[in-house]
Amino acid sequence: MPDHLTITNATIACMDASEDGYGLIRDAALRVQGERIDWVGPMADLGDTSAEAQVIDVGGRLVTPGLIDCHTHIVHGGNRAREFEMRLEGASYEEVARAGGGIVSTVTATRGADEDLLLAQALSRADALIAEGVTTIEIKSGYGLDIETELKMLRVARAVGEARPVRVVTSFLGAHAVPKGADADAYIDEVCLPALEAAHAEGLVDAVDAFCEGIAFDTAQIARVFDQAVALGLPVKLHAEQLSNIGGTRLAARYGALSADHVEYADEADARALAEAGSVAVLLPGAFYTLHETQKPPVAAFRAHGVPMAVATDWNPGSSPMGSVLLAMNMACTLFGLTPAEALAGTTHHAAQALGLYDRGEIAPGMRADLAIWDVEEPAELSYRIGVNPLYKRIFGGRA
Repeated sequence: MPDHLTITNATIACMDASEDGYGLIRDAALRVQGERIDWVGPMADLGDTSAEAQVIDVGGRLVTPGLIDCHTHIVHGGNRAREFEMRLEGASYEEVARAGGGIVSTVTATRGADEDLLLAQALSRADALIAEGVTTIEIKSGYGLDIETELKMLRVARAVGEARPVRVVTSFLGAHAVPKGADADAYIDEVCLPALEAAHAEGLVDAVDAFCEGIAFDTAQIARVFDQAVALGLPVKLHAEQLSNIGGTRLAARYGALSADHVEYADEADARALAEAGSVAVLLPGAFYTLHETQKPPVAAFRAHGVPMAVATDWNPGSSPMGSVLLAMNMACTLFGLTPAEALAGTTHHAAQALGLYDRGEIAPGMRADLAIWDVEEPAELSYRIGVNPLYKRIFGGRA
């Protein structure tokens, strides 16, 4: 394959924070050298391409940065379809739990699956995202709740990135839930922190996440996990204010977190704290939809304080069994009131920021040539349609 690629006759959404939200260049072209974008601009400035190694004429189609799913749990065993069915048949939360449902069932299935099985299932999920133009996927642990399985999940996540043309970013989520019958503080001391140490020693961790909620861990417990992350030189992020407001977002901001995710119950002070910390608010409409929530994230406050908003699938077997970034974009618009430009920024530029990656998410010289070419005329079409995938071609690191 030649390492020099030129794309011509394109409409390019640079996603560079321009006034229109898209940084749109019509009748445009771009050049790629190796894995990086070398030049982007009007077709009139391109010059003769007859001697160039590889030219793709996209016939007026839209080119965007490759999409980024910055919050997923795609490494897990089993599924929770039966409990979904039970709830719709009228079963109570307690009845579902007594039947082995809830996170316990996913933990049991994940512990019982070997790495080969977990990898095969995760690759199937990753392929669905890749087919929608995704070029970077964040994958969390958190369904082991013991040292061995947390490490197994992270090894599988790394293997996904080795087996497919996609960048995988891993997040250690040992503080995801308290195992049944365990003491939360003892679990942090005896399982979570040792697992984090071991995972870091193996080079399996890019960031540290946790779930701050009444049904999971409080701010003091998470602060201990974050202190360990800081000591190891790892950035942090947090599931915060999903079901209530117990101070998680402000805790994340105090630690300079990459992101605070969910944030339905965040308030004006939380928005201000995120802005001051330079943290991203990651909106996860799939979980909001699945759980029949009514409390929406404070989008107006995030806008007012200049908090970047990312959008992700939260693909997991319980609260968001959703494998479509395009659907997440549509939901972010229809349920949360984002504009299509904000939704696309949320799955490109701001999603990259939520992962601490500053070499992707926009189309500009020097950025990675992770691109998606769409069979659409206007970028708003990506959020407008429901259940439609208009991907024409995906380019990863300059390779189609």
